[in-house]
Amino acid sequence: MSPSMHVTRHSAVFDPTLIDRLWALYSRAYLPVVESTVTHEMLDRQEFTLQLRSSVNRVWVVWEGALPVAMTVISTDVRATRWLSEHFFAKNFPERFAAGQVHYVVWAIVDPDYVARGAVVHLGKHCLAVEAEEGALLVFDTPEVNQPRETGGSAELLLRLARMVSDADLVPISVQRYYAISFPTQSRYRDGADVEHVLQRPIS
Repeated sequence: MSPSMHVTRHSAVFDPTLIDRLWALYSRAYLPVVESTVTHEMLDRQEFTLQLRSSVNRVWVVWEGALPVAMTVISTDVRATRWLSEHFFAKNFPERFAAGQVHYVVWAIVDPDYVARGAVVHLGKHCLAVEAEEGALLVFDTPEVNQPRETGGSAELLLRLARMVSDADLVPISVQRYYAISFPTQSRYRDGADVEHVLQRPIS
């Protein structure tokens, strides 16, 4: 780990210069992922900025000198995110939800050039120590490209980082799969398919 690495913590970020620098890091770090996964993993600039400006989000940044090389954003209120169902957690983890302990990793990224230089460990030790102190149920999701099997992958990495600061368990929550119905480019309707009638039928 580089001796010049340090971590800063932010919330409600409005400094345009800092936002620009973090956006550059975010864009660079997500490039290897965006073409490998079906989901909208990478936010656009407006979505990104809104997350940084949110007062319920914690923004952690690892710096190599004056260069941001890793970052994570953790939401402390799942009701404020569009990615999680507050009703699910209210039903399945009622005590944790009522206590405001259900937190969500909005994203966690590392500059590809710094993955092997200790930036991940540096980031994890700081942000996860706070989550552990608060007794959080820290929810995260990961695309298949980072989690091809039930074991190993990003989930195992985060668990190992968590256990560097506290006792912790990995809790599987849900799996979502994507499918598509593929029609031939020159469609041939089966005999008896009243396609014209269906297409012209008024919607009630």
